[in-house]
Amino acid sequence: MFDTMTMTKVVGGLCGTFLVFLLGGWAGDIIYAGGGGHGDHAQAYVIEVASADDAGEVVEEVDFSEIMATASAADGEGLWRNCRSCHSLEPGVNSTGPSLYGIVGRTVGSEDGFNYSGALVAVADVWDADHLNGFLENPKGYAPGTAMGYNGMRKIEDRANLIAYLDSLDD
Repeated sequence: MFDTMTMTKVVGGLCGTFLVFLLGGWAGDIIYAGGGGHGDHAQAYVIEVASADDAGEVVEEVDFSEIMATASAADGEGLWRNCRSCHSLEPGVNSTGPSLYGIVGRTVGSEDGFNYSGALVAVADVWDADHLNGFLENPKGYAPGTAMGYNGMRKIEDRANLIAYLDSLDD
């Protein structure tokens, strides 16, 4: 089946293919690496790119207490749908997360019958509006090691409205 002539054809075909690839690589280097006689010509045009220092847009820091003063509990009730899959509003009824009834002003990690992850205790002593704002913005960033798998609320107005709604539920 494999005689000398067949083996010679196969080896010749492989060598020819390898030679084509080598010549193609050599031609590509000449064309694209500047070996084709382009020399030291100046670039035809330059695109100006703004640096990080020239961002142009200045983000104004807003005090959360000012936003909290204008927060709407009615709007926060609509935002509750993000939380209800893991939390409840009934006192003492825990689910995947602890009950959020009376959360504003409650001691951190104090809901009876819920096993907290321990990362929250290092964050604050009491859940006030500022601590809830920071936690709701980015739970994993605010309390590293927390078991809460929520990515957070990006809009500060939404966080204020939700906190106002949760604050309106208890006495």
